[in-house]
Amino acid sequence: MSDLVRIFFIGDIVGNPGRIAVRELLPDIMQRYAVDIVIANGENAAGGFGITPAIAEELIGLKIDVITSGNHIWDKKEIIDYIKDKKWLLRPANYPEETPGFGWSIITTNSNIKIGIINLCGRVFMDNLDCPFRAAREIIKEIEQETPVIVLDMHAETTSEKAAMGWFLDGSISAVIGTHTHVQTADERILPRGTAFITDAGMTGSINSVIGMQKEIVLERFLTQMPRKFEVATKDMVLQGVLVSIASKSGKAEAIERVNVAL
Repeated sequence: MSDLVRIFFIGDIVGNPGRIAVRELLPDIMQRYAVDIVIANGENAAGGFGITPAIAEELIGLKIDVITSGNHIWDKKEIIDYIKDKKWLLRPANYPEETPGFGWSIITTNSNIKIGIINLCGRVFMDNLDCPFRAAREIIKEIEQETPVIVLDMHAETTSEKAAMGWFLDGSISAVIGTHTHVQTADERILPRGTAFITDAGMTGSINSVIGMQKEIVLERFLTQMPRKFEVATKDMVLQGVLVSIASKSGKAEAIERVNVAL
């Protein structure tokens, strides 16, 4: 068994174009990089807002092992009952304890390596949830009893809050991967104590857009300040994310690489 586990994290999947990009591009990426496990943020997979049970099943069928989410997880009401017993479909762990679903889980790769996945939501310019920093600290105590390989999806608005989480957890987990802004950042690195970090993994959907939405509608709203429903852009699809290589015995990250592939 190799000591190295390779995790591919897919940035926010936006609508049907994002799902098409995953369907067409993920198999080659998995083969090229010898990926052991795939994690994807899917909270925008249903028309750009939320996720449905059918779409969650579709993404799992496309070889995604764990779906993370964020502040849009409840946009499609049918997900509320569905998520209750699905440990592979996560909602942010810092929602109140009574909230349906799971905020973290542990899965096992084909090579028998256990990987802990945590989903948290930031609070700056976001909903007023429980403290993500304290929540992370408590969850890590539970996961590290089974495995040192732990990955966090930090779904947050500001670069500062995501960077702060990276430094807060440096040496405690394997990777802190930011999501939510749909713009892939160029600051991927290994922090001094062995935690891989990137401010935002990016977006999987139409790059010819404003963060996945039709640019004409977004421009109209900015220019007129009049309400109009956003529609998902459908052209020039890309799959963005990061590949993280982690030593399975120590849980320390050895490499993080941005991935940006056009369809």
